[in-house]
Amino acid sequence: MKPQQFLTRIRIYIWIIIIGLFISGATAFPLETELAYFYQHIQIFPTGMQGWLTTIYEAIRSTNARYPYLSYGTDWLAFAHLVLAVLFIGPLKDPVKNIWIIQFGMIACVLIFPLAFIAGPVRHIPLFWRFVDCSFGVIGIVPLWLAYRATRKLEAAGIIK
Repeated sequence: MKPQQFLTRIRIYIWIIIIGLFISGATAFPLETELAYFYQHIQIFPTGMQGWLTTIYEAIRSTNARYPYLSYGTDWLAFAHLVLAVLFIGPLKDPVKNIWIIQFGMIACVLIFPLAFIAGPVRHIPLFWRFVDCSFGVIGIVPLWLAYRATRKLEAAGIIK
């Protein structure tokens, strides 16, 4: 494969990560609105998930009504996703020089698992939802690993850009 083909593939994989992080961040701002929509269409979800969504919607709705400043925490979560998306511009420009960012992303994907399975029970998160959370790590590590592998091949070929 030619160096330009490696670079094109790397950029596609990195764009997948950037878009995923951007969507995750952008959708974390309007949580109550999103949950209200899902609550209005609760019948489309499996029975076991309906109770969970109802509980979460009611918790966020009542908390926002009484203590809206607590949602500032999820605003920061959203902001962090957007900032992380910006971080991946480095590998878009020069993947070899910025391979550490790809490695950082892979480490973050792996660390989702201990967070979900340590903090999840403490916060009374149902097991099925912890698996949903972990799926982001599984899905995210695939394009990152492919980008990492292609970047190493690009590096071995002596191509910097």
